Amino acid sequence: MTTIALVTLLILIEYSFFFMLTGMARGKTVAAPAVSGEERFERALRVQMNTLEQMVVTIPAMWICGLYFSFNVAAILGLVFIVGRLIYAISYMKEPASRTLGFVVGFFANVGLILCGLYGLISQMV
Repeated sequence: MTTIALVTLLILIEYSFFFMLTGMARGKTVAAPAVSGEERFERALRVQMNTLEQMVVTIPAMWICGLYFSFNVAAILGLVFIVGRLIYAISYMKEPASRTLGFVVGFFANVGLILCGLYGLISQMV
């Protein structure tokens, strides 16, 4: 369980880093409360918001996978998610059309977490 807690904190640290990048990009070019304008800010905001949208799936799925299937598998898939989001962020900031690899890595980590969690949960219920 400790490894899942650590990976959860790493996900939150990564998200906080994306949050700070968005704030720095906004502070240079876009006056609050606007959420559009300069392209670098809009890219940073999309990275932050897309990551937040994925975290809603990742964090609970990782804990369910860990509790009902395997702590190690859950932690590893959580780390894969982190790497995928980092690839996504770097790619999106350079060229939004190149973000596919990072998205796919994070998406399949989530699919793995959900399927393993579901399998483990159903196995314990039967």
